[in-house]
Amino acid sequence: MASLTIARLADSAGVGVETIRYYQRRGLIDTPERPAGFGSAGGIRRYDEADVRRLRFIRSAQAAGFTLEEIGRLLELDRTDDRATIRELTEQRIAALDVKIEELRQARASLARLAGECGSGTGGPCPIIEAFDEGPLPG
Repeated sequence: MASLTIARLADSAGVGVETIRYYQRRGLIDTPERPAGFGSAGGIRRYDEADVRRLRFIRSAQAAGFTLEEIGRLLELDRTDDRATIRELTEQRIAALDVKIEELRQARASLARLAGECGSGTGGPCPIIEAFDEGPLPG
């Protein structure tokens, strides 16, 4: 039974109401119809446990590094049981994460080198500030 308001749905998944509305605009979560009439249910959209699960799925997939576009594709594929394509999307996401991890390792190494230069300096401009003034850090 649909009994949650959008605010309660947001609370149940630890997101804001505007996040849910954004997901609805992206087609990741359905927007329930507004009931007609007056009283406690009149005009207020209601969500159910399936909506809570869908929202938690989206948040978990985001935490795993999937983009909202990829999450939408995963949700579509769930209806088809196309595991090969789901696996392929996951492998592509792993490869993208591996690239990002390498970029972060290089950035860390550059910052560690600059921190060492800054700590051992005896005056003059700070090597960290100079490096940022020059543009992207070298690998």
